[in-house]
Amino acid sequence: METRLLENEIKYEGFQLSPHWIYKNFKIQGDATVAFIGECDVKLDEMVDIEDVINNEPIYSKSMLSFISEQFNIGLVEGVFRQRLLICIIKEALEKRGIKLTRSGDDLYVNNKKLTVSIATKSTTSVLIHTGINIISTGAPIDACGLENDLGITDIKEFANEILKNYANELQDIVQASTKVRGV
Repeated sequence: METRLLENEIKYEGFQLSPHWIYKNFKIQGDATVAFIGECDVKLDEMVDIEDVINNEPIYSKSMLSFISEQFNIGLVEGVFRQRLLICIIKEALEKRGIKLTRSGDDLYVNNKKLTVSIATKSTTSVLIHTGINIISTGAPIDACGLENDLGITDIKEFANEILKNYANELQDIVQASTKVRGV
């Protein structure tokens, strides 16, 4: 899997969670995960999570670290497993920095305040994952916390690169582990 931290700020509005968005915009073909910083403003008509639509819960963050991943030749259930793996890798990286947090499904919380948003979906050609981590929680429509203003994490790009590297390495290691056993 190829990974890249994008230099330019990008406002995440939901439409980016679409087949070949990474390839068309950044010339990365195949399995890929990109990370970027920017405002997050997902209106209900761009929401993939039907539960959020039913509950009338749009997503907003003044500043968010977003990860978009497109992975081919897997089903949606495996995609959800990979989404949860990404969340666990983020949780480990934060715990390494002394942050106490809890995971509930694909969400991370600090002191019952929501730190992340995440969704996995299936396109006609791939599985798509978006995971966002609030950098600044001010102005969020729910009780939220942010990496910078609440947790004191200011090395956002370093943090993003660590997540990208660890996620790609873990997926590669899983595939490698599957090649070293004999069938029974």
